[in-house]
Amino acid sequence: MRILTLESYYGGSHKAFLDGWQAHSEHKFSLLTLPPSKWKWRMRHAAISFAQQANEMVARGDQWDVLFCSDMLNLAEFLGLVDESIQRLPKVVYFHENQLTYPVRVASERDYQYCMTNITTAMAADAVWFNSAFHRDEFLDAIAKFLKRMPDYQPLEVIDQIRQKSSVHPPGVDPIKSIRSESSGPLRILWAARWEHDKNPEDFFAAIKILKDKGLDFRLNIIGEQFRDQPEVFDWAKDYFADHIDRWGYHPSRGEYEKALTESDIVVSTANHEFFGIGMLEAITAGCYPLLPNRLSYPSIIQSLIEDKNQQQAYLYDGTVKGLATKLEQLIKNTDTAWAWPTLQNLPQYLWPHRTEQMDKALKKLHALHVLHG
Repeated sequence: MRILTLESYYGGSHKAFLDGWQAHSEHKFSLLTLPPSKWKWRMRHAAISFAQQANEMVARGDQWDVLFCSDMLNLAEFLGLVDESIQRLPKVVYFHENQLTYPVRVASERDYQYCMTNITTAMAADAVWFNSAFHRDEFLDAIAKFLKRMPDYQPLEVIDQIRQKSSVHPPGVDPIKSIRSESSGPLRILWAARWEHDKNPEDFFAAIKILKDKGLDFRLNIIGEQFRDQPEVFDWAKDYFADHIDRWGYHPSRGEYEKALTESDIVVSTANHEFFGIGMLEAITAGCYPLLPNRLSYPSIIQSLIEDKNQQQAYLYDGTVKGLATKLEQLIKNTDTAWAWPTLQNLPQYLWPHRTEQMDKALKKLHALHVLHG
């Protein structure tokens, strides 16, 4: 099939998702994109920019079977600006994140217009895909709270309308071959996330301080995208843990990023908010032992990877600094556990060949239903 694909923020996880899918898909994608900067302006103008481009393509004779976009597009606005042939296409929106629950430092920073754009985009789509069940449920719950804040004319019925056409389609990852050696010294602990407050670096470094104060031997790989305003704890940690640090900072090269993963033994998340956790999955495919908080999407990911319920608890901690430090200490004192953790029974379900097969089938089913019902 031919897929008209619109991505207003072609970078990061959005780009990785589309590139990975296209590389394995049986479908043909006509991809219209905008650079990954100034996301608020992208959400404001993307509908106009894409409508102009799409209409020019229609004038040249291009045709498609399905329309696919991400949550960064105002889909309802786009449909009001494009040729009728595009309006009639079955439409899928993929929610990588949403503006109702995306973390902000101060509640007053949340722009209600972007929240409403996410809602109307979901309403305008025929199918609404989420990267995790946690994200789907959080989004639907947030719509209810958001709409109830309206002084009147609260369209609460849209929640069930969106729920009925929602489904979960996790992104895929490519396998990363591990190069670690089981006799290469102290355990190497990886923290790989955006250097922002919602990833909760304060708890991570507090747990690591407990280990250092006990005189335990370990190494640190602290990587992730950095921004102008980053949590102050990073400046303190770089100095305090200087004797333990192997890697520090952002790795723009994919090769260096993968090398950082394969050089690590344990990957830790302390996130207070995460819509899916693709970075954690990539580290797991590279052979890292995961230590994840028992919240957000993490429990469901571990449950999907490990069939033994008792074994699942080994990779989840209670979400506290003390709980994380305790589990890390146990691994440091028993390195065989971290180096020889069991092969994940169900990891292939997150690799791109399987994910692509599932999403390709979902698009074909949507198109067939659309043709059947005219």
